[in-house]
Amino acid sequence: MQSHLDPDQILELVTSSLDMDKAEDVTTIPLRGKSSMADYMVVASGTSSRQVAAMAENLEFRLKTASAEILGLEGVRQADWVLIDANDVIIHLFRPEVREFYGLERMWTNERVEEVVTVSG
Repeated sequence: MQSHLDPDQILELVTSSLDMDKAEDVTTIPLRGKSSMADYMVVASGTSSRQVAAMAENLEFRLKTASAEILGLEGVRQADWVLIDANDVIIHLFRPEVREFYGLERMWTNERVEEVVTVSG
């Protein structure tokens, strides 16, 4: 089943679903030009495993209702870190301490900053 939603529409659906479920610290990372796996990555936290699981289940339902293609769903049973692959948008849902431990967004958002040293003579 091919999705009739473009990546921006999927992203909007994901972020609005997470907002409805009171996700915390929602971060959207544009991946166009950085990776061929997706156009966006969304990282969000829930306060507990129960909330993370509920956010994942609600998001899966909303994506399917909108005919968005879900290629993978991992980690719902333990709900420390849930990965949802919505084709053009990859979603990572974490408990806060697990998110901090893995530091996933640092891997994708740290742009190399070149240090410029000016020597006056």
